[in-house]
Amino acid sequence: MNDLNIIKILSAKTWLRLATAWLIVLLFMIFGHSLLGSGMSVAVAVVAFIVLLSTIILSAFGVVNEADELAHKLGEPYGTLILTLSIVSIEVILIAAVMLGPGENPTIGKDSIFSVMMIIMNLVVGLCILLGGLKYGEQEYNAQGTMSYLGMIIMLGGLGMLLPNFIVGAGNGMFTNTQATILSALIIFLYGCFLFFQMKGYRHLYVQPKLGSMGIPFKERDLQSVGNTALGEASVVNRSEMWIRSLVLLFMILPIVLLSHNMAVVVDFGIKAAKLPTLLGGVLIAIIVFTPESMTAVKAALNNEFQRAINLCHGAFVSTVGLTVPCVLIIGMLTGKVVIFGLTSSEMILFVITLLLSVMTFLGKRTTPIVGIMHLVLFAVFIMLIFNP
Repeated sequence: MNDLNIIKILSAKTWLRLATAWLIVLLFMIFGHSLLGSGMSVAVAVVAFIVLLSTIILSAFGVVNEADELAHKLGEPYGTLILTLSIVSIEVILIAAVMLGPGENPTIGKDSIFSVMMIIMNLVVGLCILLGGLKYGEQEYNAQGTMSYLGMIIMLGGLGMLLPNFIVGAGNGMFTNTQATILSALIIFLYGCFLFFQMKGYRHLYVQPKLGSMGIPFKERDLQSVGNTALGEASVVNRSEMWIRSLVLLFMILPIVLLSHNMAVVVDFGIKAAKLPTLLGGVLIAIIVFTPESMTAVKAALNNEFQRAINLCHGAFVSTVGLTVPCVLIIGMLTGKVVIFGLTSSEMILFVITLLLSVMTFLGKRTTPIVGIMHLVLFAVFIMLIFNP
């Protein structure tokens, strides 16, 4: 594929995103150490925070855009999986940067995961159900696949964030090194098995339920079409385009990696200077990382593709726990950093209510708008407890 075709594949907006992100990376590589040193002023911190936040969100939107293009070409659940893993990798990078930053942040992993849960499973799911319901009435989804997501959320979330408070571990919501090693291995194994079955024999559980144009049940039609690829030149062009978009996706993620340490320094400085709740660090990471994916999920609901919205929301949280918990535990063991995963008493109550409400929400086969309002009210309670624990 020649250069002209590559230019045509990538939009002007994509090139502008890449150029802007890498320009900011270059500037912080040259001037960042002197600007964000020990003598950093509040004014400098505010300006640096705005620039870093804007650049990271810009890059995150670029990641989502390229992953979304790949999603449409690969189909479900592969496309959504690429998008979700790309987003979660950004979250892991930001959490690791904060953990390895100048201050001690033992709860940053837990705070980020819990914030993701409240944002994704209450705010975003609530908006999807409410807005989609107001536009289309009742929306259909694949209940069997959705319940498998919820089973993984209960299992991984319970092991990662409830169990530490009730075992004889290192104490104070922490695991011993042996417990952390075994638990990380089990979570990775379970998540790997889930992905294997999701992508292989049970792919039909994660696609929008409907009938084909000839009255063939979607499960049959989908299984008949899996793996069918256009032949000849079109196949070559599609394969080349996917490689190009994959590389662009990587080059969109790299600025976030390179700027994450600077962001961690500024966030740590701001929280301490303003005497804000430490949980806000985790909330900020969750908002930065999942805003683009959340917008994609709401858009899917408004397009009457509610199963895609579920795949994005529930898949995001399953991937968050399945990847972030082992990564944070391993980083803690390798660096000697203290890692606390146990939820506080109020967080445990919100965690359990969210799980119970989510199970009740998706027991049927169609959504109802009132349940969306319930999820939104629960998110409002979460925000209240941040500032009034």
